[in-house]
Amino acid sequence: MARRPLPRILSNGSAQLARSRELARTAADSATDVLHPLITITRGLRRLASAGRRRWVDTPKDRRGALLFGVAAVLLAVALAPYGPLLAVVALMAAAAWHGRDRTPAVPAGPAPGQLQRLKSLYEALVPYFAASDDPEPLYARGGDWGKVFSEYEFDGDGRLTHLLISYPAYFTDAEPASRARIEHLLGAKCGRGREYHFSWDEEANQLTVRVLAPLPTDIAAQPFVTAPGETVLGFTDPTRVQRTLPLTHGAHGEERTDVPPVVWRTGVRSTEPHLLAVGQPGSGTSTLLRSIALQALHHGDVVIVDGGGTGEYACLTGRDGVLAVECALSGAVTSLEWAAAETERRLAAASKAHQAGDPPPEDTRRPLWLLLDRPSVFTHLAAADDGGTDPQALLVAPLRHGRAANVTVVVAEQFDGLDALAAPVRQHTRTRVVLGPATAEQLEAVLGAPPHTTPVDQMPPGRGYARLGTGPVHRLQVPATPDPYDDATSEAHRQAVLDLLPPRTTPADEEPGPVPEAVRLDKAATEKVAAAAGLAPEAEVSEPAAPEGAAVAESSS
Repeated sequence: MARRPLPRILSNGSAQLARSRELARTAADSATDVLHPLITITRGLRRLASAGRRRWVDTPKDRRGALLFGVAAVLLAVALAPYGPLLAVVALMAAAAWHGRDRTPAVPAGPAPGQLQRLKSLYEALVPYFAASDDPEPLYARGGDWGKVFSEYEFDGDGRLTHLLISYPAYFTDAEPASRARIEHLLGAKCGRGREYHFSWDEEANQLTVRVLAPLPTDIAAQPFVTAPGETVLGFTDPTRVQRTLPLTHGAHGEERTDVPPVVWRTGVRSTEPHLLAVGQPGSGTSTLLRSIALQALHHGDVVIVDGGGTGEYACLTGRDGVLAVECALSGAVTSLEWAAAETERRLAAASKAHQAGDPPPEDTRRPLWLLLDRPSVFTHLAAADDGGTDPQALLVAPLRHGRAANVTVVVAEQFDGLDALAAPVRQHTRTRVVLGPATAEQLEAVLGAPPHTTPVDQMPPGRGYARLGTGPVHRLQVPATPDPYDDATSEAHRQAVLDLLPPRTTPADEEPGPVPEAVRLDKAATEKVAAAAGLAPEAEVSEPAAPEGAAVAESSS
């Protein structure tokens, strides 16, 4: 059966509707132009009536009679005066036209002369990168029209660009990172150095959006974060790629409250990236990051700290509840990590036995264990200098490979000059990466595995950098201020914030460590635990590592 053709109204109805819509829009614009004086006078009369009503409401009740008498007298005088009503109407219309005028400031038709010069110079700078000699209709040419490629632009009070939408030709190789990097470097230089720019490439529409990022807050101190067990707040970032926010207090005295988007790192059995590597220059804030992680980990787990720097950055944690050891010497670090490796194997064996029996894992295998190592490359050099010395990094193989199943998390902080000394298992299994402080684009890509979508700056506050969780996007990061409370340069507000988060000290008073100990050793109970985990008989004597003179002894809370 042959189909009947559609009626003409349905076949070409879209064109007729478009023409009708255009005619209606034209008629509306013409009517607006013709009736513009009437619209202005009507708006003015409405504003005058509103002003009179407000005056009547604001007048006290005992004075309203006098006000009515005065208005009636004025109206009577106008009515009796020659040409009074006509003059009153003319005055009222003039007042209504004056009050009904459009008060919105006039928008300039184009950029200011200084802004125009910036746009022209930026257009000319992009010509060598976006122009092609065989293009019949080039978007970019010497002395060309910048208005065809800069469809959106915004300037700040100083006349510098804050937002720019750039169109580029389709033959530009925007899929190549090197080509993108050249354009981003040029835009960062021409739009103004010292600021961070976010670049968003739309390959489908051949457009590049450039935005100036606001600086991240640096006055957020350490505080209890609203997180679930297994979640650790590394710092705070921009709201562009993070959908979650945390209620926080910030300011000099914590008087301001706001919601800030965090960078949350998930650890434990269900984590896909259970270990972390933080890299930075000296003074960039890697130790601050480790202290922040330690304070959060102590809420639900135990912590072992190995400080290769030997500067006493973690002395405030010595002897605290949940802190098994704080080691600053090679012998103590080896002893603690040997116990951690044996504990990892014990947890795996206990969990496997429970799974085979159909029982839940034992409680002691579900409590998180954190191994925090600051500059382990220092101990690697010391072990190499000592013939036959054990490299502490070699003891991290079991925690790194089996830490996810055993609830063991390894966090390593290292400086750029010590990256080559990191062992292969450390670089392989720490796929959550953080880079703090100034770094080149090559260094950022080498550590993070992907370049950031922002331009790095030369001057950064402590704790400022980038973070990437596994294969996810690269986030800007600002670590919460968690300084050493024993440092004299620490402000009183930040010192008190860290002290309030510290667990109670469990070391006896006669064994309480000093402010900056050189080494902290496991006590006898922890040493016996090491021997039992290593498979030695309970009666076997395990020699404790010799501590340097003045070292303190801390009891284990395990």
